[in-house]
Amino acid sequence: MCGIVGYVGGKNAQNFLISGLKRLEYRGYDSAGIVTLAEDGSSTLIRAKGKIVNLEEKLAKSKREDTIGIGHTRWATHGEPSETNAHPHQAGHLFLVHNGIIENYKDLKRTIKNHEFKSETDTEVLAALINSFYQDGKHPLMNAVVQALKLVKGTYGIAVVSELSPKEIVVARSGSPLVIGVGHDETFIASDASALVGHTKQAIYLNDGEVARVTSESIEIKTLRSEPVSAKVEEIETSLSAIQKGGYDHFLLKEIMDQPESLTETLRGRVNVKDGVVHLGGPGLSEAELRKIKHLIIVGCGTAYHAGVLAGYYIEKFAPEVTIETVIASEYRYREAYIPRDSVALIVSQSGETADTLACLREIKKQGIKTIGIVNVIGSTIAREVDGGTYVHVGPEISVASTKAFTSQVISMVMFGLTIAQAKGVKTSILRPYVEEIAKLPAEIKKVLDVNKDLIKEIAKKYKGYEHAIYLGRGTAYPTAMEGALKLKEISYIDANAYAFGELKHGPLALIDNRFFEVALLPEGELYEKAVSNVQEVLARGGKIIAVTNVDKFDLEVEDVVKITTPLKIFTPILMNLISQLFAYYMTVAIGYNVDQPRNLAKSVTVE
Repeated sequence: MCGIVGYVGGKNAQNFLISGLKRLEYRGYDSAGIVTLAEDGSSTLIRAKGKIVNLEEKLAKSKREDTIGIGHTRWATHGEPSETNAHPHQAGHLFLVHNGIIENYKDLKRTIKNHEFKSETDTEVLAALINSFYQDGKHPLMNAVVQALKLVKGTYGIAVVSELSPKEIVVARSGSPLVIGVGHDETFIASDASALVGHTKQAIYLNDGEVARVTSESIEIKTLRSEPVSAKVEEIETSLSAIQKGGYDHFLLKEIMDQPESLTETLRGRVNVKDGVVHLGGPGLSEAELRKIKHLIIVGCGTAYHAGVLAGYYIEKFAPEVTIETVIASEYRYREAYIPRDSVALIVSQSGETADTLACLREIKKQGIKTIGIVNVIGSTIAREVDGGTYVHVGPEISVASTKAFTSQVISMVMFGLTIAQAKGVKTSILRPYVEEIAKLPAEIKKVLDVNKDLIKEIAKKYKGYEHAIYLGRGTAYPTAMEGALKLKEISYIDANAYAFGELKHGPLALIDNRFFEVALLPEGELYEKAVSNVQEVLARGGKIIAVTNVDKFDLEVEDVVKITTPLKIFTPILMNLISQLFAYYMTVAIGYNVDQPRNLAKSVTVE
């Protein structure tokens, strides 16, 4: 959840650390800190509660020309947000920053002597543990880190520096990402490659159980068993423009409006409209393996889970003899579910680092089941551990609330389903409408965003005083409603929940009163009339409904109507989700909350 940066070279370390932390603030923003070392080993530690701007104000009074240092932006797990609990933590002459959770920190703490604990964090325990092996520089820093980590249970991405060795940084990872940026006579450290963009295009992605000692001129990597590792240097594909707002007020609005282009990148080279087929090379399954698939498990959390539910609704329509099971990773990892032999698991994660999803991946692989990643971040842990995969290629998502990833995750999974159906010999006449609509989607997304943006902004102002909302849908509109409710609650803090229309009479109708408003997703199709009947039930009880529909002759007397004009028939719920995204954005702006950094949340969930 947190962000780590580090630098060793010939330039000003403070400048890089602050700029890097700003880029990673979406990963945690309740406190931040940096430490830099001078050539004589003296250290400058600066920490602040709250956002990076508070750290910058303190830094302005303590400018240094030091050329080595580490920094951290925190999302609290142990101990409340405070300067004392902020990283880096010090033990003796060493300083440590840490992402993850040390599960056995209480047991370890009892074994540590000669350290006065000042914080409530598990991180300070790890720093003190490393220092107990370091013994004021009597042993190499890298060896001390290795010995300490052998005793640790939990997840970590760490960076360590010492006043007694002011030319090296030691880093390690297990379950929390770390990237080493390779420069010319300088080396960079980050928990996300976006912090390295503009400084270097060459990166080494550490694997779990690896430890590295980096200087300005060298990188030495080994395992916790002290086995040397030959590192693979990869190219960072993210551009500087991709991690900037590009003239928009917030990253969230930029990422919503980016979807015509981001989905185009997802589809590039994968859709053949002329022949009515799709081509996905990444999964790496033969025609024979695809034909054998009878059970598809889709694993995800939050938005990725909702994308999986929606994709499952589509795939079961055209893929014969394939049972779809979409599961919440944080629950599924602890179940003892039987997985049939003719199964494939889709592992869905924007970051490719989601802790619960990664744990499911590893458990599923133990059962001998093929795993396919639906991932955005290239080089991420899930991308490297799955048997095959499809990158969604939407570019960086900086805002905490996921938007463009959802759209491309759904379509990527539908294309995988189409690949199965093609291998099983499903008639092109059945599959062609899906392929044709997928190809049209980017243009239709652009039209819906351009036409409805101002209308949604005005509607949102009307509802900013409400504290409760209900999202409703049937069929493919139901998981779309789930995602719409999640977007609203996570950034506006309105208590928004989603229900299938048919569940209204089983409890939720009791909620309808003047404290609530309802968002009804009403796509044209076989379930439309049933959904209209459900809308009437809500109206009869005084409900205030915002209807989102593509039906031409819509005559229900609801509070507000958002009409989508589109030739699409199958993927209209994707277009309706754009309305939900814009609505959540403009509601939050109208209320006055921070759109990109909602309270208590961070972008990449790398702890359980």
